[in-house]
Amino acid sequence: MEPKYTLEKIKFGTDEPTFKKAVALYEAGKVTQFKESIGVYSAVVQGGKPYRVSVEERQYDLGHCTCYLGENDILCKHLVALAIMAVQQGKPLGVSDKQAVGSPASSSCKGELNEEALRKIKKEITAALRYVKAYEGPSRTWFKYQDSLSEGCRHLSAIVSELPVSRQTARVLVNLLLRLDKKLCRGGVDDSDGTVGNFMQELVDVLIEYAKVDPECIDTFDILMNKETCFGWEERLLRIADERE
Repeated sequence: MEPKYTLEKIKFGTDEPTFKKAVALYEAGKVTQFKESIGVYSAVVQGGKPYRVSVEERQYDLGHCTCYLGENDILCKHLVALAIMAVQQGKPLGVSDKQAVGSPASSSCKGELNEEALRKIKKEITAALRYVKAYEGPSRTWFKYQDSLSEGCRHLSAIVSELPVSRQTARVLVNLLLRLDKKLCRGGVDDSDGTVGNFMQELVDVLIEYAKVDPECIDTFDILMNKETCFGWEERLLRIADERE
């Protein structure tokens, strides 16, 4: 029985601290007595004490754990470790497999993408933005919706952090900010917990780093002049544009 999810789905759908702790449990052999049943996996995961854990075949974050978080329906490291076991079947994780996704960062390496690579990046960004969608569900599904926003921002973080620094890629990031702003202002996105807004501020930080590595990136900030945005995230970038020599 193969799960319907992948390791990538687990990684991008789980917050960084929980994923790291789950990887540590898996690699330390703490997922024991692993069993497969119809539509579900189960195991005993050795944490502070042995915890009985189950996770569904169709969705990695649907299951139960007898730890404090699990008893309160919060995704815990034990359940994620079991989901990793279901995918890996005890096989070792590669270096890239266990790298958790954090905030976006500048690669600090100058360079440009060729046309094919640029098209690929734009498609990946568009795919990630599908997670940042309007909220139209009942209140009981709100937390699940917020998880979708977080997953989308993690995908975007991974894409951004791999980009070389140039005016070309700075323009890609400025356009990404404008697309996210449009979703917040007019796209029906419920960002009550600030997931998307915080990501946008982190993206602004990346662009500020771009400007230090390659001052030509500052030219792309002019796109933001006279734009009406949701909460003024563009002000720091326009200040840099105004102060350039």
